[in-house]
Amino acid sequence: MTMQPGACPSSNEKVALFGLMLETNARLSKDLGTVLEDTCELPLAWFEVLIQLREAPEGRLKMNQMAEAIFHSSGGTTRLIDRLEGAELVRREHCSNDRRAIYVAITDAGNSKLDEALGVHLRYLDEHLAARLSDTERLSLTALLTKLNASR
Repeated sequence: MTMQPGACPSSNEKVALFGLMLETNARLSKDLGTVLEDTCELPLAWFEVLIQLREAPEGRLKMNQMAEAIFHSSGGTTRLIDRLEGAELVRREHCSNDRRAIYVAITDAGNSKLDEALGVHLRYLDEHLAARLSDTERLSLTALLTKLNASR
């Protein structure tokens, strides 16, 4: 598509669609974050880390894997893990065959806190997704988002 000098593409449907996806994600994330903080005293970023660890083999990931999984810089991930470790929800473990590698592992307290938060999360999803979209719409949205997230 060739644009005229000074032309603003904001009315383009692709730009509008992308904006709508960003707006929807931001609103849902903000609202869920507020609910998790108010109900479980668990920030959304902590919830994301605990989810990643729950789904990881052996309940642990290397620090660089965690940074990639939650889309944070390595420094931001280190600070985040410091706070989670201070709350005793995760622990650091040294790798037996690579002294440079550090694992982050979920603790029993982290699993308990995640179970509590997942109950809140499911109620939130029932209210904000299941009640607003039909089964068919949710399946279609899942398929479309999966397609957009697929590697090229």
